[in-house]
Amino acid sequence: MKITLLVVGKTEDKYLIEGIEKYLNRLKHYIGFTLQVIPEIKNTKNLSEAQQKAKEAELIHKQISNLDTVILMDEKGKKYTSVAFSNYLNKQMIGSVQHLVFIIGGPYGFDESIYKRANGSLSLSDMTFSHQMVRLFFVEQLYRAFSILKGEPYHHE
Repeated sequence: MKITLLVVGKTEDKYLIEGIEKYLNRLKHYIGFTLQVIPEIKNTKNLSEAQQKAKEAELIHKQISNLDTVILMDEKGKKYTSVAFSNYLNKQMIGSVQHLVFIIGGPYGFDESIYKRANGSLSLSDMTFSHQMVRLFFVEQLYRAFSILKGEPYHHE
């Protein structure tokens, strides 16, 4: 299985970039993982929220195939403990999922067409985080999940 984290807009803060890179390097030992950045939409001041989400959706649709299993990072999504998330990933691997794509949208969330295409959604918390910070939290949880599956001491239960 291959995992992609598809994000809208580049990560801007140095401390987030460093944290993300730390976990990307650790993830290499477990699974094929890619962080793919879709450029932010230009001239958004002239666009409504709906128009901005629609334009982002066009770019997102171009990056995913019909064969991909797509999971949206969404505050209304399913919540897992770290152990349950590791079990979810294990089931995806056992179930012969070839490509699991997690998507973090822009500041206004997702267009309806992306919700319709998705196979599910995941929430990291009841709290709201910036879409920049969620990237770091997600890659850390992904690393944690694989360390749990391997029985390594990173996670303490």
